[in-house]
Amino acid sequence: MRSQSFKIVFVTAPNRKVARHLARKALEAKLVACANIVPAVESLYWWQDKIECSRELLIVFKTIAPRVNQLEKMVVAEHPYDTPEFVVLDPSAANRRYLAWWRAACVG
Repeated sequence: MRSQSFKIVFVTAPNRKVARHLARKALEAKLVACANIVPAVESLYWWQDKIECSRELLIVFKTIAPRVNQLEKMVVAEHPYDTPEFVVLDPSAANRRYLAWWRAACVG
């Protein structure tokens, strides 16, 4: 199994309700194998020419390359932010059995 076909996607959410909604929607559509919701993230960022500070949650999605575009479309359509975070990472290595489960969970 090539690790390049596996993707980790970071999405922030304003609250638990939104994070759970996005996670469930992605899981039900088989766009991801797993969604981890990390609470209490403090985000500092530039927005409209000033530095903002927000309390957010981080969703860590585990998916495969063929599902990334569909996942992004779903997140953008369902997210309350004008510009939701959607950052895709390539894992350089992972346990083979975990990757087998990851692929199977995304393919169905």
